This record gives sequence, C-alpha cells and structure tokens, in this order.
Amino acid sequence: MFGQFLLNLFIALLWLLLVDEPIPQITTFFTGFVVGIGILYVMHRFFGTRFYLRRVSKVIYLILLFIIEIANSSITVMKQILTPKLKITPGIFTYKTDLKGDWEITVLALLLTLTPGSVVMEVSEEGNVFYIHAMDIEQSKEEVIRSIGKFEKAILEVTR
Repeated sequence: MFGQFLLNLFIALLWLLLVDEPIPQITTFFTGFVVGIGILYVMHRFFGTRFYLRRVSKVIYLILLFIIEIANSSITVMKQILTPKLKITPGIFTYKTDLKGDWEITVLALLLTLTPGSVVMEVSEEGNVFYIHAMDIEQSKEEVIRSIGKFEKAILEVTR
C-alpha cells in the first residue's frame, strides 16, 4: 500500500517535470497526482495488493462514523443530564468482540471510551472481552452495543 502511494508521488513528480512550464505549478503536480491515481487503479491488480485509496476511504468512513456516533450519544447524555430528576441506573456489562489484533482492540476501546455515556473499564487478557461501564444500563446498553457493531465492522474494513 505504501509503495503504491510512493509510486503515485513519483508519477506526479514526473508529470510536473515533463510538462513544459517556465515555473512549476502546484496545480500541475496535483494533475499529475490524479493521473497517477488513474494509472495505479488500472494497474493495481498487477501489484497483488488492494488499491491504496480503498483503505483511505475506509479510514475516512470510520472517522465520519465516529463523529456521527459521538454526536448521537452526546445528545442522549445531554437529555439525561437536563431532565429535572435523574432516572439513570449506571452499570457494567461485558461485550465479546471478534477483533483479533492489538491495534484493532485498542482502536475499538478508544472509540468507545471517547463516546459519551460509556467507558471501557478493562479488556480481558485474551483481548476478546470488554468490560464497559454505561451511564444508564437500561437505555445505553443497546445504543453502545449498536455502536460497537458499527465500529467493529468499520475497523475490520480498514485493517483487512
């Protein structure tokens, strides 16, 4: 993947040098980069790897998903806090994950901890069970499990 990106930069630099301009322009380099993307997309099957921009698009999707989930959970937490009487029952539940690598488990734990209303308290030694504290176990558990499912799927798309 990194090799494809370097090759794309090389194509863009070559494009910049071969275009007959008295002063090199950034727009010419950008045009060469876009042409390089097209060339690499056509030839990526010969490299034996996936096209490198596919992973970049999956990372952008994961970031957007996190922003949406953090906004939704923030609204839920604000509703609970702004009610005159707090009717929450905090609690701890476990969640078994299918993620394998240390990087995948760490990213999932961080995404869940950054989402308001839930905190990952501990991860088992094997790394497949999360102990999660929810602000309102009755209401938040379903939302957190739904978020975890979305996060797991997006993380798997990025890493595999």
